[in-house]
Amino acid sequence: MTQAVHGATVGALIESGAARLAGAGVAFGHGTANARDEAAWLVLWRLGLPLDSVLDEDAPDSVSNRLVTPDNQALVATLFEERIATRKPAAYLTHEAWLVGVPFYVDERAIVPRSFIAELLADGSIDDWLSDQTRSVLDLCTGNGSLAVLAAMAWPEVRVTGADLSPDALAVARINVEKHGLQQRVRLVQSDGLAQVPGPWDLILCNPPYVNAHSMSELPLEYRAEPELALAGGSDGMDFIRQLLADAPACMSEDAVLVLEIGNERAHFEAAFAQLPVFWLETSAGEDQVLLITRAALQAWAAASG
Repeated sequence: MTQAVHGATVGALIESGAARLAGAGVAFGHGTANARDEAAWLVLWRLGLPLDSVLDEDAPDSVSNRLVTPDNQALVATLFEERIATRKPAAYLTHEAWLVGVPFYVDERAIVPRSFIAELLADGSIDDWLSDQTRSVLDLCTGNGSLAVLAAMAWPEVRVTGADLSPDALAVARINVEKHGLQQRVRLVQSDGLAQVPGPWDLILCNPPYVNAHSMSELPLEYRAEPELALAGGSDGMDFIRQLLADAPACMSEDAVLVLEIGNERAHFEAAFAQLPVFWLETSAGEDQVLLITRAALQAWAAASG
């Protein structure tokens, strides 16, 4: 019989929790990449401790050696069993996800935010591509609104619109816009692609549904707990993107750019859009996840594809 999570200190609970998660074969990727990091997240959250707490047992300010009452030990153990039994991402249990150090609310109505575009907003990688006249930014497929919020933080002078087909996702996005006090700067719109948000936009950010049908069929249960609408991209993952690239030029200002995340689908993207010149952007996941396309490139490609 598998032993439940146990331990009299924070550190002991984390180690026991990590072993329990690893033994149960849960999948990661919704804010953490391994069992120990996820165990630390769950333990610290359940105990009401800061998620950036020092956990080095030899450090004088470490919380690892802090004693935990039996009642709180039981609460931690229950949370781990819920994580394992439901296979829900930890973010759905804690209703919190972090991107580039910024906290966001999330629940099952929206995909857990994890876009690599967030890194590009935080480190200024996109700035050199923008003109001095950049004033309007669209976050298409906004989900819980995290990229729209981060864009508003990155560029205080711009107006940001977050658009999504799902009214449920937009309800979650509204929570995050209000959480960060950006009601006057971030507008939320229900839209099927670009249909209800014609622009013109100076910058379009998009982390669309791009998972191909074969990959969808093999997703771990944690990913199946998320809205399928936010993940499934058709047989090759490019269904939404085909329509987006066809519609985008008419919705972009003259010097506008589109920043598009495609995850692990670069091969399918290049097969579908072989003659389209794009710029691959460096993220912590390498140069295959996020690309940038200028309006001029889209127009030339459309004309050549004819």
